[in-house]
Amino acid sequence: MPKRRFRTAAFLTAVTAVLALLAPGSAHARAEPDIPPLTDESGRALTLHGWNLADKDHRGEHALEDITERSVRDMARQGFDLARLAVFWDDLEPRPGDYSERYLKKIERVLDWARAYRVRVVIDAHQDIYGPAFGGHRGIPAWATRTDGLPYRTHPDDWFAEYFEPAVQAAFEHLYQDADLRRAQARMWQVLAARFAHHPAVLGYDLINEPMGRLRPGEDVFAAARRIEATRITPMYQRLADAIRRVDTRHWLFVEPTPAAGEGKPTGLGRIHDPKVVYAPHLYNAVMEAGGDYDPASGWLPAYEAAVVAYPRTHHLPVVVGEWGPLNSDQPNMRRFYEDALASLARYSSGWASWTWCYGGAYCAMDDRGRFQPNKQRTAYPYAAALAGRARTESYDPAAGVYRLSYAPRPGVTELSLPPAPRGWRITVTGPARPSATTARPGRPATIRVTAFAEGEVTVRVSPPRAG
Repeated sequence: MPKRRFRTAAFLTAVTAVLALLAPGSAHARAEPDIPPLTDESGRALTLHGWNLADKDHRGEHALEDITERSVRDMARQGFDLARLAVFWDDLEPRPGDYSERYLKKIERVLDWARAYRVRVVIDAHQDIYGPAFGGHRGIPAWATRTDGLPYRTHPDDWFAEYFEPAVQAAFEHLYQDADLRRAQARMWQVLAARFAHHPAVLGYDLINEPMGRLRPGEDVFAAARRIEATRITPMYQRLADAIRRVDTRHWLFVEPTPAAGEGKPTGLGRIHDPKVVYAPHLYNAVMEAGGDYDPASGWLPAYEAAVVAYPRTHHLPVVVGEWGPLNSDQPNMRRFYEDALASLARYSSGWASWTWCYGGAYCAMDDRGRFQPNKQRTAYPYAAALAGRARTESYDPAAGVYRLSYAPRPGVTELSLPPAPRGWRITVTGPARPSATTARPGRPATIRVTAFAEGEVTVRVSPPRAG
């Protein structure tokens, strides 16, 4: 996603109100038992909170220059443990079969920083408007772009509308159908996966960012999205999964629907036959992406949640939302948006990566002085990053600043991630378990390890220390 993004009018006019099945509240609490958690190698349930890292402005020898050790360090120091790292096929393979060792080393350098700061990384094969053949966008190389001679024009005020240009739609259709392009895409992923299969920072691979496709005459956007997901994107994901598994059987595979899912519509994706698949939709609102404010009465967020859970429930997959966040977080209702969105995400997902960790304006997490932009500090709160056991209740109350967890323990260590707080934190554990510390120092992040020594319910409470 670029620094500024708009939804095309086709999406804006197609969105309809859906009655709320779930009403967002002020407390973040898990409430989707039919959706399994993401797990680590020890079987602990993971919760991942983090940000995207993306540099779309530099390429070639300057690729990834905007992503520095400071980026990863600052994320970790605010208590975040996930980075979704955008990589570009056009940088990896600028000419057919010529894979850039320089680019692979640049990716590896970011992964090494992530390992040093205990941040897990999802490697994201990112594309916008297919790739550099169209208006200088990034993603799929120009040599892998076939347009059938159809027209393309830029939309400076609504770049997302460029997905509906005939040439772009033809390019996606060729990617899905042409045997040589299918093989090239699979080889690209095999190069990445073989190189990083054993890197300790890697959590998994996001197979393609926001895939799109060709609309048929008279077909509305949402009907087209479901058809494309079912008949084009699902087979592509299966091909890529099979290719990656020839070189890497360890890591999770993250699969996305089209961006239509962000408007509260169920996906048409089918089953991907692989034991380690994560559903990774994005969460964006058309009005907010155009710089507008959040409208709690619109029904958009409950509609999104009601729709997004259908696919992972059916296929029994964990969910990690790969991108979310407003263009302008300094609006009257943005505090409410963050409360509602985080509460919603906690009900069904194993975590999220907000867009994007950078220093400046618009979507950036931080301003140019390294301080959270308005309301974005609300993404930093206590959570169980790794849970050795089965959660019975889990919630966070942002008004009181209190996190609560009760669980039935299993062998292993539960890890609590606490962001820096002005007065630090107080940790209380009851039941057959001991915490590694009962306080966390002011102004610093902390990881608290809770070790159970017998069966029985364990309860954890993290709160600001008492005044005085």
